[in-house]
Amino acid sequence: MKTVKFIASLLLISSCNAQNNYTVLKTNQNDNTLLWEISGKGLTAPSYLFGSFHLICKDDIPFGAQLRTAVKAVKEMYMELDMDDPAMLLGSMKLMKMRNDSTLKNLYSASEYKKVALFFADSLHLPLAVLQGMKPLLLSAMLYPKLLACKTASGVEEELLKLAKENKKEVQGLETMELQAAVFDSIPYTQQAKELLKTIDSLDSYKKYFAEMVDVYKKQQLDKMLELFSHSEFGTDDNQDILLDKRNKNWVVQLNSIMKRESVFIAVGAGHLVGDMGLISLLRKEGYTVRPLEN
Repeated sequence: MKTVKFIASLLLISSCNAQNNYTVLKTNQNDNTLLWEISGKGLTAPSYLFGSFHLICKDDIPFGAQLRTAVKAVKEMYMELDMDDPAMLLGSMKLMKMRNDSTLKNLYSASEYKKVALFFADSLHLPLAVLQGMKPLLLSAMLYPKLLACKTASGVEEELLKLAKENKKEVQGLETMELQAAVFDSIPYTQQAKELLKTIDSLDSYKKYFAEMVDVYKKQQLDKMLELFSHSEFGTDDNQDILLDKRNKNWVVQLNSIMKRESVFIAVGAGHLVGDMGLISLLRKEGYTVRPLEN
């Protein structure tokens, strides 16, 4: 009788392995990795979660062999936005503008505006006059290339798009451009303008912070990343609920349906992974097994 039960167990395991025909990837020895496997809660195949970075030196992008295996294994890739949709890219320019005809001149005193205008002209070779209506938080992103210690920079999302195309994976978005634009609109423009001016005034300090963030990202040290977000004068603490927490909750609701339907590779900003309201924690609270993978 015991022999029969043992054979039946082997057949059951064999059957499960045949049904869930996927490569088992190696677990990382600790939680410091950007690549995570999501399984359990009735999923027939795992999905994968990866923390990206807006702009980094191209040689520093942390794509390990297991990440490439994970991309090959899934049906589709999900990013914050559908990055390969030409319509989304064409419509983004309109959504970068502030509402109600607000302009940078309305947000600054004459002396402050002059300081910002001189910086953009001298350091970025851009006349501020053509950027009058743009949201200040988006203007802050234009400073990133000045903060990198290399000439060849690339967005991690851009390199992931190339991987998706190489492996013939469709790319989808967790948000529309309209929704993401609304997130920026929910932070007062006066506050955004103040942050932009603060960054310009403290550029040397911001360079050090940015270099530390890039180093932490390259080393995949999520614990230190959380510290930088939470305890730095340049962190996201003031607007964390708007920029991270609410969006994470919305994404988990979507992923509950998406991952039941198919195996996917999810790539979002690394800041969305960490903390009690980060995706790793929220997915575990939903009942999934979220496992750190070597990368």
